[in-house]
Amino acid sequence: MDKITMTETIIAAKLSKGLSWEQMGNDLGMSPVWLTSACLGMNSAPADKADAIADYLGLGSEISTALAAYPTKIWDQAVPTDPLIYRLYEIVGVYGATLKEVIQEKFGDGIMSAIDFSMEVDKIEDPKGDRVLLTLNGKFLPYKSW
Repeated sequence: MDKITMTETIIAAKLSKGLSWEQMGNDLGMSPVWLTSACLGMNSAPADKADAIADYLGLGSEISTALAAYPTKIWDQAVPTDPLIYRLYEIVGVYGATLKEVIQEKFGDGIMSAIDFSMEVDKIEDPKGDRVLLTLNGKFLPYKSW
């Protein structure tokens, strides 16, 4: 089974059971953000987590095997058209150079890992309109010279 079919099957099971990613993550003891990414095919799940996800959703071993498979991370569009994803793209376009300057001023010449990395999404209620809080937490990887 490929990652696209896996994702479609997982989403169909999730919807039919009336589940949310938050609930699934809490029930399985996994980060809802990481769980969602694995179920959307952008990360591989260790075998025990893949089995737990498939069992939780009542899906077979093909799903577990697909969840554990290493993904090929490909984006179909240079500029995304989904409004939410586009706004994140816009944030990086507007603030990317600023983030690079500030991070490298604090840490030195290097990058933030997207491998040794975690992310959280939180809702902050505000009378002027609820706020989205994204926390990106990646290990700093300095460039080496030789």
